[in-house]
Amino acid sequence: MTGDYNNTIQFILDNKIITVDFNKERLKPTTTLLNYLRSLPNHKGVKEGCAEGDCGACTVVLAEQQNGKIIYKAVNSCLVFLPMIHGKQVITVENLAERDGKEVELHPVQVALIESDGTQCGFCTPGVVMSLFGLYKNSKNPDRAEVEEYLGGNLCRCTGYQPILNAGISLPKDEGDLFTENEEHILELYKEIRGNYKNISIEAFNQKYFQPTEVDDALQILEDNPDAIVISGSTDIALKQTKKFELLETLIDLSAIDSLKKFSETDSEFILGAGMTLESIKTELHSKLPVFNEMLKIFASKQIRNLATLGGNIASASPISDTLPLLFALNAKLRLVAKAGEREITIQNFITGYRKTDLGKNEIIKAIIIPKQKQNVTTKFYKVSKRKDVDISSVSAGLTIELQNGIIKNIILAFGGMAETTRRAEKTEEFLINKNWTEDSVEKAMVILREEFTPITDARAGEEYRRNVAANLLMKLYFETKI
Repeated sequence: MTGDYNNTIQFILDNKIITVDFNKERLKPTTTLLNYLRSLPNHKGVKEGCAEGDCGACTVVLAEQQNGKIIYKAVNSCLVFLPMIHGKQVITVENLAERDGKEVELHPVQVALIESDGTQCGFCTPGVVMSLFGLYKNSKNPDRAEVEEYLGGNLCRCTGYQPILNAGISLPKDEGDLFTENEEHILELYKEIRGNYKNISIEAFNQKYFQPTEVDDALQILEDNPDAIVISGSTDIALKQTKKFELLETLIDLSAIDSLKKFSETDSEFILGAGMTLESIKTELHSKLPVFNEMLKIFASKQIRNLATLGGNIASASPISDTLPLLFALNAKLRLVAKAGEREITIQNFITGYRKTDLGKNEIIKAIIIPKQKQNVTTKFYKVSKRKDVDISSVSAGLTIELQNGIIKNIILAFGGMAETTRRAEKTEEFLINKNWTEDSVEKAMVILREEFTPITDARAGEEYRRNVAANLLMKLYFETKI
């Protein structure tokens, strides 16, 4: 595969298969879906606001086949490299209304937004419409909380939030729109594309882009290209191009490998494929591991969670990652795979320094393994940030406590935002072991905890603030778990 480049992809737009030849059309493989759409004459409704997935002005919906059904997902098109849409349907705001000559019948989402007076200047409106369209296709009776979740990644610069929320709450049930009526035709187009391609390999304008469909192929490509950047959702790596204007010379995109998207469980473990999106994990663990679901509810936005993968988030090794403190607290392990075989490593040993991991050059993360907890064990996740939605943590904490008759038998205190990596408060943990779980013990532990880290002062928070927040979160754990 690595020696042959077909330089083309296919996807569905405007109800027909579009073939893009990157050399003929003079496009880089890392051309974003946003920029591609805006280069077309009839798809300029999508807007660039921030180029980093924070504002939602670039929201489109990607439709793809899963188990014979079509699944609709709102995403930030500014973070999607064009090859990532291979085999998918792209839906933009221009596709929603039905047209018969000069007659136009608006989509129910558009009607609801108009009737609620939910649009003002119009710059952000196409993205809002597409987020509401994602809600319309995925929820039967949305309440305010669900509408807010779907719209959490959309800014309205005219402060028109209440009418927009009213539009979402008033949406009728999806009893069949033009997309439902057209699904059989779209499924046939999906089938045609799959018959034309398996793996994708592109070389154009000093860049190489590989999109394998099997783990073995990915490992071979990685062995042949050891300096390649491995991506899956690209929500982090894409910023190197959109914000820092870096040339990403060689990319290996794992997003088409279905085997990395599997979820399974045993009597003692949850096993999450590294390629599972954060939104799919949120759905799977909603009732099975509620603390993980609670963390993901305030992780970025739905558009980003529909793209970002857990494996990618872990591999980024960010010191302010929200998933890492919780994974520390849950004693998670990683299953890594290379051509030579597989190995397992604890999440704590995997993170070796600032943005550094124990991942070998020829390895990828295959799965994340989370042990199921005993009844007398409680895990909490706390996030402190300047706003609730789509914000970076000032301090985050994954805290686990095991109590027996009011005695602390085991405790894990893992914090993000307090050091150059996610780190446990080991001295505080050691002090608390075998102590009575009382307010007095916690107050003494808080003194130790305040001195255990030397956090930085930055735009999000000051050093002293972070020390106090971390200590106060320990007291919060006490009040939520005391017997």
